[in-house]
Amino acid sequence: MHFHSWSFLLFFITVYVIFSMRSASLWKRNVILAASFLFYGWWNPLYILLISWVIAFDYTTVLFMERTGKKKLFLSLSIIDTILILCIFKYSGFIVNNINSVLSSAGIDYSIPLPGVLLPVGISFFLFLSLGNTIDYYFGRTEREKSIIQYASFVSFFPSLLAGPIERGHHLIPLLKSWPKVSRDDIAEGVYLFTQGMFKKMALADYFSLYADKIFGNPMQYSSGDLLAGALAFTWQIYFDFSGYTDMARGVARMLGIRLIENFNLPYMAASTGDFWGRWHISLSSWFRDYLYIPLGGNRNGEAKETRNTFATMLISGLWHGASWNYVLWGFMHAALHTIGKQIRKIKPAEKVPLFVRRIIVFILIIFTWIFFRSENAGDAFTFIERIFTTDFTMPQMPFFMAGLITACYLFQWLKEYKRAEFLEKPVFRGAAILLMLAYIIIFVTYSSSEFIYFQF
Repeated sequence: MHFHSWSFLLFFITVYVIFSMRSASLWKRNVILAASFLFYGWWNPLYILLISWVIAFDYTTVLFMERTGKKKLFLSLSIIDTILILCIFKYSGFIVNNINSVLSSAGIDYSIPLPGVLLPVGISFFLFLSLGNTIDYYFGRTEREKSIIQYASFVSFFPSLLAGPIERGHHLIPLLKSWPKVSRDDIAEGVYLFTQGMFKKMALADYFSLYADKIFGNPMQYSSGDLLAGALAFTWQIYFDFSGYTDMARGVARMLGIRLIENFNLPYMAASTGDFWGRWHISLSSWFRDYLYIPLGGNRNGEAKETRNTFATMLISGLWHGASWNYVLWGFMHAALHTIGKQIRKIKPAEKVPLFVRRIIVFILIIFTWIFFRSENAGDAFTFIERIFTTDFTMPQMPFFMAGLITACYLFQWLKEYKRAEFLEKPVFRGAAILLMLAYIIIFVTYSSSEFIYFQF
């Protein structure tokens, strides 16, 4: 069930009523644990077996780390288990396709049948959440959770189960143990966040997708102006789609008394690609930083190894996003832009470039990287970019309202970045915003809402 569906609304109201019947933390934890398994099993009952395996395996590996002292061995087993699950459920088709391509290139007249494996929704998120906790225990950053029920409630916590934020055990597990008392402020903030997220998804992201899907669906039909406008439309679609989900997840958790970490911080105001990743999908970028980039050596062993670590991290990040070469190229582009940007910043004239100019340049670069992210394959992405620079520019056939909305969205990010919209955070404005957003959705949103983009990862 999607957050922006009637079935979820009925589900959450029922869960909330039962959750509120008693104040004991144990009661609240058990209600939410049962609700989390019901929520995940709603998509497919077999998913419950998968998440139960992940919970049991990682809980057991940490237990044996403590009892045997062989931390490296059991951490390796946890990493192998995570990779195997991802290879089976997420990358099996990608692996088989590439093997078949090699066989064909070698002149071998045989192809391996594609496996008919269903990709479980949210698999990458709860796998990384659980593995991260195992790694934290290995490095002594957290204590072992002795209750498997408590650990299960952490891994399966339904507000963040499908697409994050990817929480850390040392932050979320203690909250699920003591369970903070739900205050009026929690309710008010939670309702506001949930409504804002629903508005971002249904009124903005899905609206931008009408144009972006048309352009990316057949880039050969369009010339430079429409292709640029299509890339710009997707740039805002993916931001509002994913940040909308995050807002809804944080809103649901906040109404339950749990404060999840913020996952977006005006990413299109970034002044460098490194700054972008400090603002976009913060929980994932920090996960890769802490559990991959830094263990590889980070920036500690010279510029060459720092570059190597950057490329390794971003290539794996790209592959994490999807089993396709265009995602790997997307990661490569971010690594290359980050590396080149660091070299440019060493040149003295670069220091004099105004901050607002750097923000605009980075925003344009991010738009072009999203072309690889959105395209069906790498060939389509290159075709898309080639036609931007080789076809005649004509005014894009974008609806006037959509063009104005894109301008307004970008202007609003500037106002937020420079603290010129703080008055909108006052309770009276938030209350009015909730009513206006709900009214807009009810009156104007007539098309069916699509699935969240990040559910496929």
